[in-house]
Amino acid sequence: MTEIPVPRTDAPFDAATGVFVDHRELLFGVVYNMLGSVADTEDVLQETWLSWTARGGGAPLAGVGHPRAYLVRVAVNHALRRRAVISRRQETYVGPWLPEPLVAAEDAETAEGPALRSESVSLAMLVVLESLTPLERAVFVLGEVFGYPHAEIAEIIDRSPAAVRQLAHRARERVHARRPRYEAHPRVRREATERFVRAALGGDIAELMEVLAPDVTAWTDAGGKRRRAGLRPVHGRDKVARLLTAGRGGPDHPVWRYRRVNGDDAAVLFDGDAPFAVLVLDLTPRGDRVRGIYVVANPDKLTHLPGPAA
Repeated sequence: MTEIPVPRTDAPFDAATGVFVDHRELLFGVVYNMLGSVADTEDVLQETWLSWTARGGGAPLAGVGHPRAYLVRVAVNHALRRRAVISRRQETYVGPWLPEPLVAAEDAETAEGPALRSESVSLAMLVVLESLTPLERAVFVLGEVFGYPHAEIAEIIDRSPAAVRQLAHRARERVHARRPRYEAHPRVRREATERFVRAALGGDIAELMEVLAPDVTAWTDAGGKRRRAGLRPVHGRDKVARLLTAGRGGPDHPVWRYRRVNGDDAAVLFDGDAPFAVLVLDLTPRGDRVRGIYVVANPDKLTHLPGPAA
C-alpha cells in the first residue's frame, strides 16, 4: 500500500490528505488496469500523491473545483509515462510476460477486499489489453471499465472528443476480436477450475483431454526465476496435456487453495506458506472447455499475496 508521508498538520494539508485517501481505491483501479502491475501502480500512486501535495503552494485544494477529476487526470498521465518504462522492461523479460495478479484472501467477497478494487478486469482481459497502445488502453479502461464519457476522457488525456471516440472505437474492435462478449457463469468457472486442478494433479490425461479445448494455449510467466519453467507458450491440447502431467519443476511442499483472482475463481499454489504460482483459466463462453491457461510463477509478482490460511 502506498505510504503517505504527512510532514505537516495544518488544515489545508490535512483536507487534501483526506481527499486523496477517499479516492485512492478508484485511482488504484484505473492505474492497475492501465499497467497490469501492482508494484508499478503503487509507484504511480506515490507520484500522484506527491504531485497533489506539491500544488497550490501548500494548499492542494485551492482552485480545484473537482478533486476526483483532477486526481484521476494526474494519475492517468503518470501511468502513461510509467507504461513506457514497463514496455522497455518487457523487451528484455525472460519468457512470457503476464500481468501481476490481484488475489483475494480466502474469506474475501471481492478481489483485494475494497469494492472499487474489484473493478479490475480479468487476467485474460489484461493480457488482451497489452495489445493496445497506451492511449487506447487508457481510453478503454476509463470508458468501458469505469464508465467515463468521452468528453471527460478527453479532458483527462488532453485530446479532443473526436480523437477519443476514434481511440475508443479502435480499442473496442481489437478487444472484441480477441475476447468473447459473453463470459462463463462464476459457478461454472469455479467447477471448471476444480475439475482442471484434480485432473492435472492426478495426471489424468483422459480427463484433461475432455477439459481442454483443441486450440488451448498455456502461458507460464516465471521471469527466468523458476527451474524448468517454459520460455514460450505451449499450443494445442496434446502438448498442453503432456506439459501438465509431466510433474516437473513444482514446489517441494505443494498446497493448493482456491481464490478469487482479478474477480474470477482461480487457484493458488503454495510451497508450504510461501506463494509459488497463481493459476487462472480462460474458458470458452459456455464454460465447458479451457482455452487459455495462465500461470504466474515469477516470485516478484507474488510478494503481495495473502498466505494459504488467510
